[in-house]
Amino acid sequence: MSNGRMYAPGLLAGCGLLLIGLGAYFVFLRPPLLPEDLRAIGATADQLTARAPGLLVWLRRVFWVLGGYIASTSVLTLYVALAAVRGRARGAAGIATLAGLLSIGWMAAVNFMIDSDFKWLLLAFALLWGIAAWRCWREARVPA
Repeated sequence: MSNGRMYAPGLLAGCGLLLIGLGAYFVFLRPPLLPEDLRAIGATADQLTARAPGLLVWLRRVFWVLGGYIASTSVLTLYVALAAVRGRARGAAGIATLAGLLSIGWMAAVNFMIDSDFKWLLLAFALLWGIAAWRCWREARVPA
């Protein structure tokens, strides 16, 4: 901290906004099957839809749900950042850290497991969250 200024609330709020955008991507923009999905499955979209005609519609709806969950938990992250972290509530740094590990941290780890085309972008998001969490812990120890 410099001059008593808190950086953690803004950093964590930025992470929340970033993940709201990620949720919006899943709801509005992500196609049911990405090229990396087809590579992992080892089939073409035509082959899959011939065997399972409703697959693409079902996947689209699954991604709507996933995107909604990502966005909704990100809204809660904004609240934690702007209320609990800024107010130095007891346990806020731990909650922020755990939320990051369970959300973007796990998403990044799984994307490395499946060798996703988006693994490095998601790792960058997770590292940003890690920096925000570190600031939360650091700033929680400094007297108000």
